[in-house]
Amino acid sequence: MRALSPRRYLAALALAAASVVALAWAYVALFPALYLDPEYGAWRAKERLLADCRLGQAVVVGNSRAAAGILPALLSVPATNLAVGGGEAIEALAAVRRALACPTPPRLVLIALGPGQFVQPDLFWERTVRYGFLNGAELAELASASRATGDFSVYDNGHGDGLPAALRAWLYRARFPGLSFASLTRGGLFLRAWANARTYRATLAARGQYFFGTAPGCDQVAVEGHLDAFRPLPVLDLYFDRLLALLAARGVAAAFVSMPLNDATEAAVKPEIGHAFAAYLHAYQQRYPGLRLIGAPLYGWPDALFGDAFAHLNPTGAALFSRRLARCLGPSGGACDLDWPGAAVQSAAPSAQEGA
Repeated sequence: MRALSPRRYLAALALAAASVVALAWAYVALFPALYLDPEYGAWRAKERLLADCRLGQAVVVGNSRAAAGILPALLSVPATNLAVGGGEAIEALAAVRRALACPTPPRLVLIALGPGQFVQPDLFWERTVRYGFLNGAELAELASASRATGDFSVYDNGHGDGLPAALRAWLYRARFPGLSFASLTRGGLFLRAWANARTYRATLAARGQYFFGTAPGCDQVAVEGHLDAFRPLPVLDLYFDRLLALLAARGVAAAFVSMPLNDATEAAVKPEIGHAFAAYLHAYQQRYPGLRLIGAPLYGWPDALFGDAFAHLNPTGAALFSRRLARCLGPSGGACDLDWPGAAVQSAAPSAQEGA
């Protein structure tokens, strides 16, 4: 048998290596539900609800506390929960734009974001981009907004990999296999398929709601208890303004819903954090008079109603909160009360806590 020349040997080796990379890339790009963590199934369910325009009269956008704590089935109007883990105003704006493009758009948007979702990047690359929630145009919009504000805290988010930001964004969207190595390893290549399928079906059935921690109580301090100050990141402030401006321009009612903290966190929050957050929301209410603020900016509920260290309501807490929120959305909503009876409320002026 004739031996390969060194040149042909190297060419064959390069072709084999390229084939392996191509196969791995195709697997990672085409079958993310097989290896990404089970929350991916919940995000896919929300995208399906948006694509099918199964939204109802109201939609919820915001962070994981809203995703876990607001049960559409218990609200007083037909609703869908589009809040996501790590969600900030960026994800909220993307979801609302798609919702308003539906033939019958929602008439009310409930926005639920905590102070932490304004002052620091969260899981934008690990969830939003990796899960494909934003398209290329939306990522380019974030790049433009980052340049306009001089704030690249979300867009770069401390990667320090030397890659041009636009190239990194493309690699994430294209699911370059090197970026998914950790997920592939932890997910055993395909062992998360069943968990993602279950999460997808359950989230669809619950109209977008899904739980995080479900323990029968938690007294650990969440992020708000560790903040030194409330200073919104310019790029997140810009997106929050764009979200409210869009709703005002379309004549869609907007309500900011403050989710409760566990008592341990509420006790640890510096008073100036609550005052600054209240003033921030009140200033936006002045700018957009149609914005309703439901609940005091920061308030506590018993630790027994929370399921983990991130102040996610457990099933009991979520049911209680959703029933209270339902009263806020009814005809007598002006008199609704989200505070736990007898609780001390961290707030500023009463005008910043309508409904409290």
